[in-house]
Amino acid sequence: MSGVARVKAGWYNAFRPWTLHGAVVPIVLAGMVALYDFNFNWGIFDWFIFSLVMIGGILLQSAANLLNTYGDFKKGTDTVENHTRSPELVTGELKPTDVRNAGLLCVGIVALIGIVLVWYSGWWLLVIGLAGMFGVVMYTLGVSYKYLGLGQPSTFLLMGILMPVGTYYTMTGTITWIPILLTLPNAFTLTGVLAGNETRDYHTDKEAEAKTMSGHMSYEGALRYYRVLNFMCYPILLIVIGFRVIPVTCLLAVLALYDYHKLYINSKTEPMDKKSGFMLVPRAFTHNWHFGALLAIGYLIGVGVPLLI
Repeated sequence: MSGVARVKAGWYNAFRPWTLHGAVVPIVLAGMVALYDFNFNWGIFDWFIFSLVMIGGILLQSAANLLNTYGDFKKGTDTVENHTRSPELVTGELKPTDVRNAGLLCVGIVALIGIVLVWYSGWWLLVIGLAGMFGVVMYTLGVSYKYLGLGQPSTFLLMGILMPVGTYYTMTGTITWIPILLTLPNAFTLTGVLAGNETRDYHTDKEAEAKTMSGHMSYEGALRYYRVLNFMCYPILLIVIGFRVIPVTCLLAVLALYDYHKLYINSKTEPMDKKSGFMLVPRAFTHNWHFGALLAIGYLIGVGVPLLI
């Protein structure tokens, strides 16, 4: 892709540590709801178990990155000519089996952590954990549901909803609507990142006959959908606050509109600028990260300060 600097191929890029906030933010948000339910009693909150949940979430995200790289390479959607973000396999820097095995190893460690967490919290977590591992492994392997247009719905459900639900259930042994509704706006920005990925790879996916969700739309329609999906977090946030489910201080997340504005302008120039097409994903990542972090800070201020004063 002309005008876009290629990244340095290697394990660091294959793991994509800059994407890990996609797992960290939902876990932190659900953890804060659990901490609030314990009246911010730091002694009751089990920080060791929460650390295991966080490690498991990070490893699951890492596995998704690795196995997606492997699956896209095997599918033929990643080539030397078209790929700038995941050059590890197409350039021969890493071996496909090594990347696949590293991803499966991450999943295996998550499974071991899951055994501890199921023993600690209960069997309902087993259902959530198996769904998460199935979603990661089968994204571009096995049934390869990404190429059936199900990648975005699965991201919304597994990372946006089930990950915080599983975190809250692990910490409290119960399930309520609060962690779901708190993380719901963030689920849209998470899915918006994937929409950017599918739109960026729109033409190469078409050539490889990889039928993603965005690929079922026209290219202009995929760009419009990308913009709308990333914006949806704001009306959803206002609705949840309006029903007094979460504190009004969560409006702090609205400051991320600055990032959305840059995302919007970038997507408008994309058809005329290849570099803008490349930036669809980084812009969405930045928006997702800042929105989620501001939402977490706003919630902490809204529920934590009244309890501490």
